[in-house]
Amino acid sequence: MNDEAVPVGVAYADIEAAAKRLEGVAHRTPVATSRQFDQLAGCRAYFKCENLQRMGAFKFRGAYNALASLDADARRRGVVAFSSGNHAQAVALAGRILGIPATIVMPADAPQVKVAATRGYGAEVVFYDRAAGESREAVAERISREKGATLIPPFDHPMVIAGQGTAAKELLEDVGALDYLFVCTGGAGLLSGCAVAARHLAPQIRVVGVEPAAGDDAARSFRTKTLQRVDNPITIADGARTQSLGAITFPLVLRHVFDIITVTDEQIVAAMRFLWERMKLVVEPTGALAAAGVLSGAIDVRDRRVGVILSGGNVDLKAMASLFA
Repeated sequence: MNDEAVPVGVAYADIEAAAKRLEGVAHRTPVATSRQFDQLAGCRAYFKCENLQRMGAFKFRGAYNALASLDADARRRGVVAFSSGNHAQAVALAGRILGIPATIVMPADAPQVKVAATRGYGAEVVFYDRAAGESREAVAERISREKGATLIPPFDHPMVIAGQGTAAKELLEDVGALDYLFVCTGGAGLLSGCAVAARHLAPQIRVVGVEPAAGDDAARSFRTKTLQRVDNPITIADGARTQSLGAITFPLVLRHVFDIITVTDEQIVAAMRFLWERMKLVVEPTGALAAAGVLSGAIDVRDRRVGVILSGGNVDLKAMASLFA
């Protein structure tokens, strides 16, 4: 398989370039293991702890890579992004580090911890009402036109995808070849970037996306080979409430991903409880999707070496208390 033949312009060379931009800026997050998890799943699991990344999620990788790639004029005019939380914080932090003004379009019902963090990093926050059918993309595009700012979408952007792929690159460099890699899935920026990196470094690896059952557009798209949508899915995995895969991520998923599976909110909570109680890792619902996917048994991973991306750890503690109760 030749990575360079991918027509959408995201290849392993882009991920290598992103890794150089991120060196010394992003954390090289640790890899955790758990004998108890291995016993439950029947495999040898390696957890890439992106919940310990700067601003608490893998999103920093893609946001910083995208902003660091802008020329001086674009940096002066600033950037605008739309996000339910983690991409918002990532763009805000990357903007602060690089001295680039950032405006973030967020849903009015976004977790307050994520809104507060976004503002704390110095970004301007503009709310929209997704329950009323407002389009975050339309709001962001309007602001982009008004300010002359560069639009940095949360997943469907080559530089964002390449940045996210550095997580899998680091994991495989640290633990060696894996049989499977489970990746949390919303719009598939992380999934597609990690799949490109993983398939280059370990061609026989099987990359599996995991998304919430209420928002199964990626699984349906993967099986039908046509882009499917879901409107405002109700799930505790707020970072995976995307309506569909993107024009860039979808072809990459079809080319590099082995399967996409779904898990229920109950399975997500069970995985979170294990990660919090047994592994002492604070992981948000979306961040626990991949671990829940391994534990679900939907893919036979017995006696295999399995990578698991824990994508984020930005949680509303009051909301988590009610979930665990």
